[in-house]
Amino acid sequence: MNEIRFVYKNKNKWEEFEQLLDSGYSANPDNLSDLFVNLTDDLAYARTYFPNTRTASYLNQLTQKAHQIIYQSQPVKKNRIPAFWKYEFPLLVYSARKEVMVSFLVFFVSVLIGLVSNKYDPDFVRIILGDHYVNMTLANIDKGDPMAVYKSMNQVDMFLGISINNIYISFLAFIFGIFTALGTGYMLFKNGIMLGVFQGFMAQKGLLLVSVSSIWIHGTLEIFAIIVAGAAGIVMGNSLVFPGTYTRLQSFRTGAIKGTKMVIGLMPVFLVAAFLEGFVTRYSNFPYVLKFSIIGLSLIFIITYFFIYPRNLKNKDLSYGKSTS
Repeated sequence: MNEIRFVYKNKNKWEEFEQLLDSGYSANPDNLSDLFVNLTDDLAYARTYFPNTRTASYLNQLTQKAHQIIYQSQPVKKNRIPAFWKYEFPLLVYSARKEVMVSFLVFFVSVLIGLVSNKYDPDFVRIILGDHYVNMTLANIDKGDPMAVYKSMNQVDMFLGISINNIYISFLAFIFGIFTALGTGYMLFKNGIMLGVFQGFMAQKGLLLVSVSSIWIHGTLEIFAIIVAGAAGIVMGNSLVFPGTYTRLQSFRTGAIKGTKMVIGLMPVFLVAAFLEGFVTRYSNFPYVLKFSIIGLSLIFIITYFFIYPRNLKNKDLSYGKSTS
């Protein structure tokens, strides 16, 4: 790619970024971090292929200005952690909403496959969930408490164990993205099959409503977080396969940073899901209205925090940048 084509392809992005910096956007500098990563990659590309040019000089000045705003403002350092979850994390997930949708579709299809396979193959549930788990569940059903597995441990021990396990699964779903999106797809497919088989098994026992009202108390947040972790893996995998105008290493670096931030941002979600599983799901005799209220609140949080809120933030930022330009 020659310099003229490089400038033509990226000049609108640079101009918008410069307008944000000039508009006083430094009040919320964490929102600029993802754009800053792209800018540094453009600078590295220009220094490699167009050194000692006006383009390289311009990008160098713009990068220095952005760096000063993002990293050298003392109030930002003090508030960096809460600002991450207030601004940067929801915007990151929203910017990857296409990957989130792909991740959801892979997971949803695998759940359907698990349901259908369980229906037509009586032994499939034992292949996927294991004889021990199936026998234990059957024994609990015979005792009249199909959800007794959630009462088998102390609340705190269960909370800690589930937190560690869910975070481990999310990192696997992300890390497998290094094998391209197919690696992450495998992890999503595996977990979706397990969920579909379990729900199908409970439905065959006439316990679909009981199982849905219980496991989705924590599962709503937990499953969505796994889907987002899968989206982070897809982001990283695609950055390796489709580098665009960047070198493969530069593209992978950007994708890996973005994906890592997405997974790290999910930690509070996994902790809340683990808390619900350890302390709330075990009470299977709760009224259905209370159970589904918790599930509904979880859905409202997901829709609001990950889609409506960042969309409004983005629209507000763009309109503010235009009004000050």
